[in-house]
Amino acid sequence: MRPEHDLYRLLTGLRPHLVPGRYVYATVTGAPPAGLDPVVTVREAEGRTLVVRQEEADAAGLGYDFVTGWITLRVHSALDAVGLTAAVATELAVAGISCNVVAGFHHDHLFVPYARAEEALAVLERLAEDAVEAAG
Repeated sequence: MRPEHDLYRLLTGLRPHLVPGRYVYATVTGAPPAGLDPVVTVREAEGRTLVVRQEEADAAGLGYDFVTGWITLRVHSALDAVGLTAAVATELAVAGISCNVVAGFHHDHLFVPYARAEEALAVLERLAEDAVEAAG
């Protein structure tokens, strides 16, 4: 499958999916503790940020203060596509839902407050439906 660049095709093909589970952001200064399977790792000057399942963080004794739901946009977005992140973030912002976006090679992944994950999913599904209607 070829990655998509066209914003209307990206939006109409969004197909958001809520991944089961609770995910948290934690930080470590060295290597991640053994047994962790982070879904995201980011190196920063202050340490390594890990997004892991909440139960993994608890078992490893990692501190965190933000529990998220993980939504995958199943459209195959090109890494150099323009506008998808802005469109998604705008719709969620209008609904008052914070969003942390991570781009994978094939898909974009959104981490939203766990308590509002189902609502965020509904917002994204509406965004896709509205794009289909607009494309006519």
